[in-house]
Amino acid sequence: MPTEAKWEYETRGGLAGKGYPWGDSVDSNKAYYDGCVEEPRAVGIYAAKGYGLYGMAGNVYEWWADWYDENYYSNLPVKNPPGSGPDSSRVLRGGSWNYPTNDLRVATRLNSSPTYKYSYYGFRCASGSH
Repeated sequence: MPTEAKWEYETRGGLAGKGYPWGDSVDSNKAYYDGCVEEPRAVGIYAAKGYGLYGMAGNVYEWWADWYDENYYSNLPVKNPPGSGPDSSRVLRGGSWNYPTNDLRVATRLNSSPTYKYSYYGFRCASGSH
């Protein structure tokens, strides 16, 4: 699984500083969130964002290789931080089909135990370097 830093870079898709993968405002035509559907949907229904990636916000929260640390960004190098050491919870990013708008924001960070199994958690595989 990719790191949290890689996810944030790729999700922004060249739109540095924007709140969402597509810009600064919520758009119900770009992601599933806040109970607008009954269950997760297939990736690829909405258009690809910035770097050609699909489904970077909404639908399901995505697990990342990093263990959660609430001080993650203040304690790590600015460029490509490696993630924090083992803890009891992993980072979740991206929002979900049944969670509120704020969770879609690129900067929103959540955490949960990797032992939990919910229909609104998923993961993304990636290869290569960018």
